[in-house]
Amino acid sequence: MTTSTALLLADLAGVAVFAASGASAAVAKRLDLFGVVFVGFVAALGGGIVRDLVIDEVPPLAFADWRYASTAAVTAAAIFWLHPQFARLRTTVLVLDAAGLGLFTVAGTLKALDAAVPPLGACLIGMITAIGGGLVRDLLTGEIPVVLRREIYAVAALAGSILVVVLDGLGHTGPIPLTAAVLLVFGVRLVALRRRWSAPVATFRPPGTGTPGPAPR
Repeated sequence: MTTSTALLLADLAGVAVFAASGASAAVAKRLDLFGVVFVGFVAALGGGIVRDLVIDEVPPLAFADWRYASTAAVTAAAIFWLHPQFARLRTTVLVLDAAGLGLFTVAGTLKALDAAVPPLGACLIGMITAIGGGLVRDLLTGEIPVVLRREIYAVAALAGSILVVVLDGLGHTGPIPLTAAVLLVFGVRLVALRRRWSAPVATFRPPGTGTPGPAPR
């Protein structure tokens, strides 16, 4: 198997994982088949579409290569029909979601660097590639996006993007260094879930009281 084939398979695996995540969220909101497939498609491909538009690659890969859209649609449709069995695999899905986060972070950052985007911009594009689909998924299903809540999600993607940019600057972009970047994102996300790490949140002091409380939602 060539490197390009391996990367394509990994990319499509990430698409499938995020499509399953989006479809599961849509099923929980009792959307119809079209709604489930649409949310799954957006969750899987939304970040990559934004990335390609930002770096002026048109049409985006999600539309130019039929394998991406079909993988997302078939996976989401499968979740619609099989969601009772899929619901038992929540832990597995969280692990796969963390792996997909790492894969998309590295792929997005590398693509930005290849398009001659400056390092800071490449870091942001890599992060957006990984979290963009989930952001729109949560908005479509009426949830506060996970990247805006206390969970360590976007921070993990940003850390991976920074590592990829540093490795690229040092000339170390072989399979082993890039795998390390994927594992960094994967590890940070899983450890954060396991230990319930969270980012600081703002406190809200209700008018006329001296006791701060949680910020209103």
